[in-house]
Amino acid sequence: MHPHLHTKTNRGCEEIMSALDECHARGFIHKLFGGCNDIKTQVNKCLRAERLERTAKNRELAKQKREETLAMWKEIDENS
Repeated sequence: MHPHLHTKTNRGCEEIMSALDECHARGFIHKLFGGCNDIKTQVNKCLRAERLERTAKNRELAKQKREETLAMWKEIDENS
């Protein structure tokens, strides 16, 4: 299962997702017999890579925010 495709956070995978949509448009029988499995695997790998980039970036931002918060608390404690 994958998240909604074609969103602003998945722009790097647009070509692969379009290929998956085209494959799905070929019909149910084509999907049933695994005609789209390779493309689906590529989509999953691409989405995972983008998610890992996003989480690494978010982790860094959270770390910076935490350091700023601790610095503010330290300043408050020193001035109290």
